[in-house]
Amino acid sequence: MSRATAATIHLDALRGNLAAVRRLAPASRVLAVVKADGYGHGLERVAMALEGADAFGVAALSDAERLRAAGLSQRIVLLSGFDEPADLAQLRRLRVDTVVHHDSQLRMLEADGGGQPLRVWLKIDSGMHRLGFAPEEAASAHGRLRQLAGVDPDIVLMTHLARSDEFGEPTTTRQRQCFEQAVAALPGPRSLANSAAVLGWPDTHADWIRVGGALYGLSAVAGQPGSRFGLAPAMTLSTRLVAVKQIAAGEPIGYGGAFTASRAMRIGIAAIGYGDGYPRVVPSGTPVLVGERRVATVGRVSMDLLAVDLRNAPEARTGDPVVLWGRGLPVEEIAEAAGTIGYELTCGITRRVRFIED
Repeated sequence: MSRATAATIHLDALRGNLAAVRRLAPASRVLAVVKADGYGHGLERVAMALEGADAFGVAALSDAERLRAAGLSQRIVLLSGFDEPADLAQLRRLRVDTVVHHDSQLRMLEADGGGQPLRVWLKIDSGMHRLGFAPEEAASAHGRLRQLAGVDPDIVLMTHLARSDEFGEPTTTRQRQCFEQAVAALPGPRSLANSAAVLGWPDTHADWIRVGGALYGLSAVAGQPGSRFGLAPAMTLSTRLVAVKQIAAGEPIGYGGAFTASRAMRIGIAAIGYGDGYPRVVPSGTPVLVGERRVATVGRVSMDLLAVDLRNAPEARTGDPVVLWGRGLPVEEIAEAAGTIGYELTCGITRRVRFIED
């Protein structure tokens, strides 16, 4: 019998989340971000489910190749842009838009022999201070691009928001104003909003929204699950109990004796661990579902196994289903216990986990 650990991908949730995003930003076109293998959900299956999106965003040309091989014809945007002159022919062959964020890329385009005009997204650094031209360089960079026969003159103007997940915090407003001032005299569609901005900053929606986590039902807002915004989880990580044991008071459980039973207790052993992508750092007390009952982890997470306290599930037996996150248990709760975000957890599922489409 194969290992019971599985990640079930809910295709209906992906489609429903795209519809929810469109309702939130009805005047904007949607770029669905599918980088990192569709945030760990599987690139091709995600893109096929999200074929109603206006474009896809990827981090690598190899991902664009996979999307074209899957038969998808939508616009694809290389979000970090190209790295070397040889990439330009690949961009043209695959019909991929590219972000331009640095003078070195401009120089490569100026030295390019030309061909089918590339569609370009010009990135302005409005305060993230990661990628992008300084605001005072925006007009010059835009002008240089418009002079090139190898660049489509319809250039998208974009920026990235650093703190849009903090509703009411003033940085997003300052970034929006900085961006708008920098590109005020320049023609072309605008793109500012990421997932969090779509949820909480409607004045940033503009012509294009670039949505990642929200499409997977992941909240980009601390302390609030995706369901708070009408989103449904697109992944349920599950396994089964492979043992049920009675532990006497005073006995340690797991590596290092990190947890000691304060009373006689019944525990279950679930077939999942950090070798599957479940975070080793979560403490005892992290929630898990056994059947439909909410129980707590006890002891350290090991590579293949996880112990849970069955006090709230007294009828649990070997073979019962266990949900680690997903439907019924928001991944944000597990992420908070691990000191991270849900994005990292879904991206961290390992190859030995079976993927099932629902």
